[in-house]
Amino acid sequence: MNTQTRAGKLPSISEYYSATQLRSDRWSALRETAEGLMSVGIEGRQGQKLLKTAEQLLEALRPIELYWAFPGLRSFDHLRRLLEQRAIEDFAFTVRRVARALTSGAYRRRRIPVVSDEAENEDFEDESALPLEDRALGRPYFEVLIVDNVNEQQERFLRNSLHQVRRSEDPFIYEPVIVPSLEDALMGILFNYNVQAVIVRPGLVLKSENALPIIQQYLSRINQDEDVEGLQPYEYGPEACRLIAKVRPELDAYLITDRSAEDIAGLDLGRCRRVFYNQEDFLELHLNILRGVGRRYKTPFFTALKEYSKQPTGVFHAMPISRGKSITRSHWIQDMGAFYGPNIFLAETSATSGGLDSLLEPRGPIKQAQDMAARAFGARQTFFATNGTSTCNKIVVQALVRPGDIVLVDRDCHKSHHYGMVLAGASVVYMDSYPLHQYSMYGAVPLREIKHTLLRLKAAGKLDRVRMVLLTNCTFDGLVYNVQRVMEECLAIKKDLVFLWDEAWFAFARFNPSYRQRTAMWVAEHLRDRLREPAHRAAWERQQAALADADEQTLLDTRLIPPPDARVRVYATQSTHKTLTSLRQGSMIHVNDMDFKGEVEQAFHEAYMTHTSTSPNYQIIASLDVGRRQVELEGYEFVQRQIDSAMAIRRAVASHPLLQKYFKVLTPADMIPREHRQSGIESYYDSHEGWSDKWEIWAQDDFVLDPTRVTLAVGGTGWDGDTFKTKILMDKYGIQINKTSRNTVLFMTNIGTTRSSVAYLIEVLVEIANELDDLLDDASMMERRSFEKRVAGLVEHVPPLPDFSRFHDAFRPGRDTPEGDIRSAFFLAYNEENCDYLDLDDALMARLEAGEELVSASFIIPYPPGFPILVPGQVISPEILSFMRALDVSEIHGFRADLGLRVFTEKALKGHKKSS
Repeated sequence: MNTQTRAGKLPSISEYYSATQLRSDRWSALRETAEGLMSVGIEGRQGQKLLKTAEQLLEALRPIELYWAFPGLRSFDHLRRLLEQRAIEDFAFTVRRVARALTSGAYRRRRIPVVSDEAENEDFEDESALPLEDRALGRPYFEVLIVDNVNEQQERFLRNSLHQVRRSEDPFIYEPVIVPSLEDALMGILFNYNVQAVIVRPGLVLKSENALPIIQQYLSRINQDEDVEGLQPYEYGPEACRLIAKVRPELDAYLITDRSAEDIAGLDLGRCRRVFYNQEDFLELHLNILRGVGRRYKTPFFTALKEYSKQPTGVFHAMPISRGKSITRSHWIQDMGAFYGPNIFLAETSATSGGLDSLLEPRGPIKQAQDMAARAFGARQTFFATNGTSTCNKIVVQALVRPGDIVLVDRDCHKSHHYGMVLAGASVVYMDSYPLHQYSMYGAVPLREIKHTLLRLKAAGKLDRVRMVLLTNCTFDGLVYNVQRVMEECLAIKKDLVFLWDEAWFAFARFNPSYRQRTAMWVAEHLRDRLREPAHRAAWERQQAALADADEQTLLDTRLIPPPDARVRVYATQSTHKTLTSLRQGSMIHVNDMDFKGEVEQAFHEAYMTHTSTSPNYQIIASLDVGRRQVELEGYEFVQRQIDSAMAIRRAVASHPLLQKYFKVLTPADMIPREHRQSGIESYYDSHEGWSDKWEIWAQDDFVLDPTRVTLAVGGTGWDGDTFKTKILMDKYGIQINKTSRNTVLFMTNIGTTRSSVAYLIEVLVEIANELDDLLDDASMMERRSFEKRVAGLVEHVPPLPDFSRFHDAFRPGRDTPEGDIRSAFFLAYNEENCDYLDLDDALMARLEAGEELVSASFIIPYPPGFPILVPGQVISPEILSFMRALDVSEIHGFRADLGLRVFTEKALKGHKKSS
């Protein structure tokens, strides 16, 4: 940033999505401004402008710094005095030291003095530049939020008292942050990701005096749902504990109170770990803080595996690679050992003893690790999987679905669900998602479609056979259901429905307050509590009376209330490796099922045995254990950074004139029909109005677009999505993505995304746009027409997406409802004599348009979109054939271009119908 820019107008606060991002940029700007003052001095017009900028930056930072231990308000006020005294050299030195410590993380490892005479002989180390071994040996740092309205002398007493009880053998080191009010406590835990524990003391007050708008927006999100105005002062402490558990349930809270045990016992204290009565035993408090953080820091299996790797062991069993012996003794594969290093081989074993455990029958550290994962993700039970969520999906379906059970499935779900239906022998009802024809992708299944399907089955007398509703949340493209509303209204129609939520792309959601409310496990626990409330029973009874003899249309138009005796039966499968820290194929199954112990556990165990390898990869299990530790301790921070990165991409594309010529970031309005956006919000960022209130969207709308899924329309470049992905992004610039459609590519930020990688992506897009500008400037008329024709073919002439047609009558037990026997169709095709192959030509289209019924004998899965457009037993419609003929993708699984489309012969269909 040049001096002129430094002296110019500061960016508006409305341009920042989060206070964390604002803080980081303000400190960087202050550092550059201080360096400018050092170079030009304070005299003259330029110097005066820089002085004014520095004062504005300090004014903007002070209300934010209240919530952080470093540099702390005392040091920050020292900075202000230096500027007021025009001690520019000391001011610049101190700002530089603080900014570098914040950027490098050095304050986590050691005390950073900010007064120049204390610090002039200090070496300054960059935390990120240290070797991993050195960083691992350091004591992890965190901050403790103390909530108490104290004066300066009392604050100094609290800090000194906690510092004095520190011990050299403590496994962690922490610094206190002291705020006066309940509102400040809530802002602190939302804003400061370093906080791991909160101490609530009797002297706290209710209201915050901090009026910075970007901080107040954090508070307003909570106040919408909570009424704290009528609280008595003695209730502030317990209420603070309850709200802390609601906002950041992973944190430890400690309540210090002068009220009697009887007064406190009946109050909701959230996840308060301990109540201290009227005492100042700082050593006991200190030990409890360390014990609480240590509880989350433990990694039972990872620790056991490390200890096992240190033991001298003679290997007389399978796996020559164990201990690395087959590599170190080799003359030809030494490069493998050099590449991976020794530890991975020292920890490679097939043993289940020696301190280790069996994944199939866990009783030791794996069992402990799974229990800790259940706590972290809000489940009643959690099970690890080492061969991906595809297997998790099949385990859950096989454990719960019996042959002939009806399962409602969103048609564009992952292919593992379709194959799971085959294995279980389910009668499948496919539900259509709303289509996004313009972008060649599907959205999600509207709740009205789900209710209509259930009511239709009920009217046919088949509701007793309906076992499960299976939905993808969130979808690959980032569409998130209103999970609570879906489950409540479905349970109102059938009170013992099982829900399987495929959260393969949503494991991170637990660790952000707005995302969490749309996760399966959070809603399941919330529903359990809600169904027990007398107010809920009264509301249900009133609705039952009002809806007596109601027709289907009325039921579809009404928000239905589940009965108080409804059974909460919820399963979620997550690809931990996709969005959190885990080795590839590391996944988890989370369970919150009231009937799991009595009805499902044995069947689940058998299904788990069926699909789980007897030789699971210990490194994957260890990575799941460590990944759980990470999200319990820093998941909130990392997910917030992930969201900030995605919002930076959205803002950059939406506000850059050149990028807007060729690209468009799809907004909620582009991907969610208006009737499903009750908030009315159309985009996350508008170049004129700034950021929308994302919390309002998450609280109200039927569907939410996960902002970390940035779908970029690229049709304006003349390249289709697959070409743009492969030939441009990957081959030319080394940018890796996965999902594409005919005219879009999907960028997903994750907890590993950095600001520099976001900057590189924007640079690449600008470079591509500039090259297109240059190309069109020099193009002939014919070349321009060719370009415009390609763009029109990608943007305007897009083939419509087909709906699911229906199962052929040979695979349907009755014509009044849509369920089909996909298993019998699948295995009927095993006999090649039952199948024929047809070319996708005009003659085939003519046969279909004439009314001939042709039935698919295979799963047909084009990539993109990556889900079956035909399943075994499905009638091929003209719309499906038109879509297939218009596809220009390189991969269509199940279709052989040399043979044609695989269909059942008429004889096979008649024979099967007769036999069934």
